[in-house]
Amino acid sequence: MTGLELARAIAKTLDDKLGVDVRVLKVEDLTIIADYFVIVSGESSTQVRALAEETEHQLEALGIRPVKMEGEPKSGWVLMDYNTVLLHIFHSEAREFYSLERLWADAEPIEI
Repeated sequence: MTGLELARAIAKTLDDKLGVDVRVLKVEDLTIIADYFVIVSGESSTQVRALAEETEHQLEALGIRPVKMEGEPKSGWVLMDYNTVLLHIFHSEAREFYSLERLWADAEPIEI
């Protein structure tokens, strides 16, 4: 599965689980840490946890596991590293505070 296919699969899972404002950014020309960022918000710690768990479950069914996971739903931010794709799951307030879309404004938005 290519990085773009993985990013879109993650975005679809998040959208199906009612994630808020799902975005995919192509960052491969801007950084070496990943090719794509997927960014989504949850309205509560419970929803942030559910988005992370559902993504992990759906991708494990395809034989894809995160290389690393950081953060906790209670903290307002969960990061899931899938090598070519970094998934950022934020509580709405944390997403506004960190404003990754603004920090990575030069990234190419990808239609999902």
